[in-house]
Order: sequence, then C-alpha cells, then structure tokens
Amino acid sequence: MNREDLERLTKPELVDLVLGLQRPDKTSRTSSKPPSTDRKAKREGSRPGGAKPGHKGHARDLAEAPDMMEDHRPTHCRHCGLPFSEDEAGAVIGEYDEIDLPEVKPVVKRHRRLKCRCAKCGKATAAPMPQAAQGTPFGRRIHALALYLKSNQLFSYERLQGVFADLFGLNLSQGALMNMFKRAAPIFAAGRNNALTALRGADVVACDETGVRIEGCNAYQWVFCSPQAVVHTAEFSRAAQVVRDTMAGHRPEVWISDRYTAQQGHATRHQTCLAHLDRKARFVAEHGNDLIGMRLQLWFDRAFRLARDIASLAITTVKKRKRVLARDLDVILASATDCPLARDLLGQIRRARDQMLTFCDFAGQVDATNNVSERALRPSVIQRKVTNGYRAKWAADAEAALRSTVDTARLAGKLPFHTILGAITA
Repeated sequence: MNREDLERLTKPELVDLVLGLQRPDKTSRTSSKPPSTDRKAKREGSRPGGAKPGHKGHARDLAEAPDMMEDHRPTHCRHCGLPFSEDEAGAVIGEYDEIDLPEVKPVVKRHRRLKCRCAKCGKATAAPMPQAAQGTPFGRRIHALALYLKSNQLFSYERLQGVFADLFGLNLSQGALMNMFKRAAPIFAAGRNNALTALRGADVVACDETGVRIEGCNAYQWVFCSPQAVVHTAEFSRAAQVVRDTMAGHRPEVWISDRYTAQQGHATRHQTCLAHLDRKARFVAEHGNDLIGMRLQLWFDRAFRLARDIASLAITTVKKRKRVLARDLDVILASATDCPLARDLLGQIRRARDQMLTFCDFAGQVDATNNVSERALRPSVIQRKVTNGYRAKWAADAEAALRSTVDTARLAGKLPFHTILGAITA
C-alpha cells in the first residue's frame, strides 16, 4: 500500500489500520496457537548440528528373543593360514541385530458348501450355511487395523483405501470401511459406558472441549479425564448442560479446566489452568509497556516449580511456599497499570484468584495445568484438519466411544492396537 492508497482511505479506515498495526501478533509462546503457525526466524550464526566432540554414542539395544541366529566364523588363521573346520569352537566377540518385516498379505480361507446324495434313499442333503457366508468377509484383524488407523493415526477413508491396497493388495471400498466402524460401534459404546461409570466416581476431573464439524455444522468434542478413566463425547452444544449430563449429578472434589463459564461450578473446588494464563503473561511481557507481564511470568515460573516438586516436599514446606505465592500474587494484582494488555490480564486473574493455587492442597493429585485434557483432545484437532470433521453424527459418537475405550486402557499401560483387537475378539 503506497501513499496514494492511504490518502484515499477515510478517517475511520485509517484509524482501524493504525490500530491493527499496533496490535501485536500472537505466537505459540504467548497464546494457544500451534507452533506450526509461527514464523521461523533465520538461524544466522547458529551452531552446526550433529554430535559434539567427546559425545558418547548410543546404539540400539539387542532384541531379547531373536527369531533366528547366524554365526560368522573366520575361514582360516590370519597368522599361519591354517583353515578352520566348520564345527570349530569359537568365542562370541560381537552381536548385531538385523531387523526387517516379513511380507504381509491377506490369508484367504474359502468356505465351500457341499450337497451330498444319500446312498440309501437317494435324496440330497445340503450343508447348513456357514457363519462366514452370513456376515462380512473381512476378519477381526482387518477390522482392528482399520479402526486403529482411522482413530489413532487419523487416516481419512481415502488414505485407508490406499494403505490396504498398497501394503496388502486388498481392495476395500469406502462403504466397506464405514460398515466396519458401524459393526464395531456397539462394542466400544459398552467400553465407554464402563469408563463413564468410573468417571462418575472420581474425586478429580479435568475437562476441556474443542471445535469439530459434524454433518456440516459446528459442534464440539468434549473430554473428561480422571486417574481412572477418560471419556470423550461429541455434542452440538458447548453449554454447561453437557457437563451435567455427563456427570449425572456427581460432584468431584476438584475440577480442572480453563476459565470458560460453562466449566465453572461442577465441583467443590476448582483449579484453573495456569498454562493458559502463563501464555497470556508472556504475551503481555513481550508487548506491554510496563513490568506487569514480566512479574506475572516470574510468578508462574515459581508456581510451576512448586507443582513439579510438590509430591516430594513436606506438607509444611508446601504450605509455606503457597503462602508466599499467594502474598506475591496479591501484590501484583494490587498494582496500578496504564497498559491495556496488562489491565485485561489482571482482571482475568482477579476473577480466577481463588482457583489459582488449589493444587497446593492436593499434593500429587491435582495438576496446576489442564494439559492432560489438551493432550487427549490433540487427535481430535488433527482429525479436524485432516478430514474436516464427520459426515454423520453416528460416526462422531462411534469414534468418541472408541477413543474413550482406548484412552482409558492406556492409563493401565495397554497399547491402543491391542486394546482395539482385544475388544473386537472378545
């Protein structure tokens, strides 16, 4: 835009332009924006990559139970040239693993229905219809792999077709894949109900939500996390009624969430996510015109150190450090400022003042952040970017049930694919 273009603008348009230029850009360090949206700075004068001199190298651990062994013997003595026999005894001086995957291809079992004629009466009798002819031709491992790739690796239907065709030579239509998910939906709905029962008995619950597209409309993917269970639910509403319906009257001791209004009032105590406010403090520290942002940033660093070490500290030490943090926070909140960014942030923290240090009263049980919920929602965010949502509500519900089952089993150390395969074959 040159000078002539600016001269043609009206006064309100010029005011909006100047205000827009004064508004600083947000980054992943100062907001909830993903790091992929940040502008990458040029690394001039940066140190070269690679290992530094004196760095001790690391090698892959050998497999505990190799499938086969191959010994490599010398053919002759390198000193006198005497040949060694093939059964010559030798000492192992080195072991190395070679790892590869076998060719994976579908195993096709053909079921043939026969009809036999009786030698006595001469009448024919046909075998009953086999079970394999009454349902899908695809086995449980194919179902489990399709579900795993769709829900955990976030493949679209088209990419799923490509994987099965390229890797296994198996041609599947999108309709066949969709029918697999429909058949598995009741299985994982039962797993979600079990997780929901465990959630409704939890003392500490963390909750968050993110946007998702369902049937071409804006909707929300909710997640509820406790030490015993993880429950996902897809709803068209972002209201507090979703929480009330999910918890069914149960009030935990502590609720962990951001400061969104619909997340308030569902437990006896509340821990607001300090990570959200810390990012805002860093934004104010970088773009504000006073020291409020920096003071808050230092305060959050101390709070995070306490949250990290709290399980190993004595009760008296925790109480003392909590009192110091509370006193210092009140001093910061009482500070006067002319910076609009700092004034807005102080107002947000004042409204959440009683929810800032709840984690200190539940050592090792309550987190200072809601990162556990954000990690549980990360697949939903990626799925939204990859596939642009769900074509039907039943698909969103089915995937929420599957993720509830898998994430709950993950708390016990179970792997996602094994969980899916075990549920289907049970």
